[in-house]
Amino acid sequence: ESGGTYTLDADDITITASGGAIAQFRYVYLFNDTPTSPADPLICMWDMGAAIDIADGNSITLQFNASGILTVA
Repeated sequence: ESGGTYTLDADDITITASGGAIAQFRYVYLFNDTPTSPADPLICMWDMGAAIDIADGNSITLQFNASGILTVA
């Protein structure tokens, strides 16, 4: 928080299929796993635009904007 503005930021997330493929999915959810109530509140979700799968040994990287995930002023 700086001057009344809060910016949520995080490192990029890389998901790697290991030991088998990851079945088709279209949506990725980012949630806060810290609080106990309400349990795991949703922060945001990505619509990948179409169902995708990740073959064994392959990866996908969810890249956050360098300016942060979201800003609240």
